[in-house]
Amino acid sequence: MSALEEIRNRAGDAPIEMGMILGSGLGSLADTLEDAVSIPFGALDGMPVSGVSGHAGAVVVGTMEGRRIAILSGRVHYYEQGNAKVMQPAIQLLKGMGAESLLLTNAAGSTRMDLPPQSLMLITDHINYSGMNPLIGDPEDARFVNMVDAYDPDLRARLRRAAGASGVDLKEGVYAWFSGPSFETPAEVKMIGMLGADAVGMSTVPETILARRIGLKVAAVSLITNLGAGLSGEALSHDETKTESAKAKETFSALIRAYVKGE
Repeated sequence: MSALEEIRNRAGDAPIEMGMILGSGLGSLADTLEDAVSIPFGALDGMPVSGVSGHAGAVVVGTMEGRRIAILSGRVHYYEQGNAKVMQPAIQLLKGMGAESLLLTNAAGSTRMDLPPQSLMLITDHINYSGMNPLIGDPEDARFVNMVDAYDPDLRARLRRAAGASGVDLKEGVYAWFSGPSFETPAEVKMIGMLGADAVGMSTVPETILARRIGLKVAAVSLITNLGAGLSGEALSHDETKTESAKAKETFSALIRAYVKGE
């Protein structure tokens, strides 16, 4: 049975209005869905399974603010398998369920002292510093994806309105994708800041490219969990990422709920 058939059997075949992927430590938002049906990635044919703590690895279908949505609670990263297109089946699944847009979230490090931990940053553009691309090997001309306004202007405006409605201070900036899993060096953080990146992380960019390839509109938000290497004098760790994510979950939840509710 295909993943889409399995989800329809368990959660019904009513189309979803949007899809969402939750980053490190942010999966608790999926627990707030009403009439929720949660299906582990491992129970769905062809779905990737993550081995990273802080990523539950489930598709959760339910209602938020009166809208039917599907949340991928957790993601699989390039660094787990060395495969930039690892999330392709998951994103295609959201499209098959009826999604026209995809909201991506992640935990990220800041390159700016005025963008401290627990800040929320609307991603306006990205830098693919990793050099990897999930469309390498795609045999069709559709692989030549236009990446101008990769993060949809209308969805960005919707997130700004949601921030105003929920009283959330939403920063804006450019996100740079490093392959991971090791954290960036102080020199790399300094360099990428000079090149125009405001935050760094190990996800989101390949998912954005894959989503644009199949016509999904994309919006994305980073939760800043730490200052980049060399900016604070602190050693970076994944435990810190999860801890800081938990501290900001109420603010994050307020923004996302207002975004889902808004027009």
